[in-house]
Amino acid sequence: MNRLGLSRGVLMVYGIYLLLPLYWLLSMSLRSNADIQGSFSLLPPTTTLANFAEIFSNPVWYQGFANSLSYVAINTLISLAVAIPAAYAFSRYRFLGDKQLFFWLLTNRMAPPAVFLLPFFQLYSAVGLFDTPLAVALAHCLFTVPLAVWILEGFFSGVPTELDEMAQIDGHSFLYFFVRVFLPINRGAIGVTLFFCFMFSWVELLLARTLSGASSKPIVVVMTRTVSASGVDWGVLAAAGVLTVLPGVLVVWFVRKDLVKGFALGRVS
Repeated sequence: MNRLGLSRGVLMVYGIYLLLPLYWLLSMSLRSNADIQGSFSLLPPTTTLANFAEIFSNPVWYQGFANSLSYVAINTLISLAVAIPAAYAFSRYRFLGDKQLFFWLLTNRMAPPAVFLLPFFQLYSAVGLFDTPLAVALAHCLFTVPLAVWILEGFFSGVPTELDEMAQIDGHSFLYFFVRVFLPINRGAIGVTLFFCFMFSWVELLLARTLSGASSKPIVVVMTRTVSASGVDWGVLAAAGVLTVLPGVLVVWFVRKDLVKGFALGRVS
């Protein structure tokens, strides 16, 4: 019992340690700048929603959120649409250069984003994609697609090939088997992949800042430009931080069961 109590105590302290920054972020978002820069207090002396009102009333802020959500959604959909059939092919078929191609995909993921800044900038400027959500989404696909293929291939390889053969013997078409049988079995894999693709694209700053201009600035870029002549507006910045955390929390909530199963059974366990 003493060991059990000690374990619970350690977990409780660790949980408080993890939640403390989130609590302080929320506390700052409900304070004025004068309170934030004043004396230290765990609880806000006075609460205000003016910081959140600024976010929802200022087009710079809410357009930043809209831009981020648009290119994150585009990137996630493209990554899954490309990675699912690619991972199935790598897990089921052997062809000339398959291992080399798989390794080449991983090397793209390992390269730092700064390496691709200039080529992307020149290419998008030439074809007219610069300063659009699609430009950032396609740039992020260079990193999320290899990661998605690597994760999904590990899951798909764990599904016996006899399942494919049984579906063929039963007279089912490949499309029916793939959509109605194979993908539901791998819901955990898709949940894990969706989570990683979303989080990379949501928090990535370097490519998003370089490939976006005045009309498609994402929220991570807007948050770096809150310094004015009067200094940093800490309350508005904290409110933006709270709203930035929420989409990630919602994604984890909706795919939590598949995420736990995926981490337990898949390649990333």
